[in-house]
Amino acid sequence: MEIETKYRGLAAATAMLVAGLALAGCGDDDNDSGSDGDPGYGAPETEETDGAAEGVELALADTTLGQVIADADGMTLYLFTPDEGGESTCYDECAEAWPPLTGEGDASVAEGLDESLVGSVERDDGSMQVTYNSHPLYYWANDVAPGDVTGQGVNDVWYVLDAEGNAVTEMP
Repeated sequence: MEIETKYRGLAAATAMLVAGLALAGCGDDDNDSGSDGDPGYGAPETEETDGAAEGVELALADTTLGQVIADADGMTLYLFTPDEGGESTCYDECAEAWPPLTGEGDASVAEGLDESLVGSVERDDGSMQVTYNSHPLYYWANDVAPGDVTGQGVNDVWYVLDAEGNAVTEMP
């Protein structure tokens, strides 16, 4: 019991440290590695999701924010408000912290989502990023379990989406 309590404390401290590092490295810089002030810098390295879109399915996941758009495994997806006009602006260090949902062909949708709102946009590396309601979709590297929404509101530019593809701006 004592070890379990210490482990939880260590896990919580580690998560807060990683989140703090991700936020601390964010700011206005002119390094051309993505959007100015990109809020994803400094987070742990992750692999981009690169499964074929035929296997990519968008679904709704139950979270503390209600039902939000997720992948078929229930991992929450986010929009990045600087992605105006449906073009992705999250690259390099930003994309390490916020891996884009990519694939080839058409993604499918589960019940409750509108298939006509699914699309894709070409990224600088030639991969195709899945969009919903013209918002390129991203994972947050610090979400570790289905239904996690720890990226909600990061730097006031990262938000989950509702079934209509609109940003949910409330906080958990």
